[in-house]
Amino acid sequence: MIEILFLGFLLGMRHAFESDHVAAVASLVTRSPSLRESLHLGSMWGLGHTLTLLILGSAVMLLDHMIPERMALLLEFAVGFMLVLLGIDVVRRFMRERVHLHAHRHADGTIHFHAHAHENVAAHSALTHDRQAHDRDHDRTHNHRHPAGFPLRALLVGIMHGMAGSAAMIVLTLQTVHSFGTGLLYISLFGLGSIGGMAAMSVAIMLPLKHSARRYASLNGYLQLAIGCTTLILGASMMLQIARGNLLL
Repeated sequence: MIEILFLGFLLGMRHAFESDHVAAVASLVTRSPSLRESLHLGSMWGLGHTLTLLILGSAVMLLDHMIPERMALLLEFAVGFMLVLLGIDVVRRFMRERVHLHAHRHADGTIHFHAHAHENVAAHSALTHDRQAHDRDHDRTHNHRHPAGFPLRALLVGIMHGMAGSAAMIVLTLQTVHSFGTGLLYISLFGLGSIGGMAAMSVAIMLPLKHSARRYASLNGYLQLAIGCTTLILGASMMLQIARGNLLL
């Protein structure tokens, strides 16, 4: 029995690395200002995911009634739609905060458009000032920590993923264990594994973003854009795959 429970923990860690999970949390991490906050986001995703599995798993084991296949497909479709929204949000922030278009008119009357990142302009402007004066102003105005709000979005995304993945998880649990208490313990360990796996994944995603933000502002912006586009495409692909098979009809 111990081996089965340990297997549940390992499967939970592996479950966290599924493509739709990674894409969703990567999109969330693009909003994160620090590694600590990224760790918090990943953990909250895992918490929401685990709570949903525990609630639905308990209901199924007590009522002895599985989640209908049609409902499971609808939830998967909803996850795809959620990924599309997350991807659009990242792309929208990139377009709003990173890129701005200017029209330039040359002496010969030629007009062309020039795109630049606002962050790069700010950095360039800062370099034109005295470094010591800049540091003093920075220390005086930023010597406090900004409190981070509760990551409700990460929790809700985890809940949505837990709802969509609950059917397969419950089937696996019922095939592996044969009592209600052991089933709950198995799902709990599975959830702990997913929390740990996603927390580690969040930090791994944040590391290149943080490094590029310090030294290569443009690269950081395009990394975020790549995350947003990948998330959007993955979500649209999930929705199309379900709809194309006429599984929702």
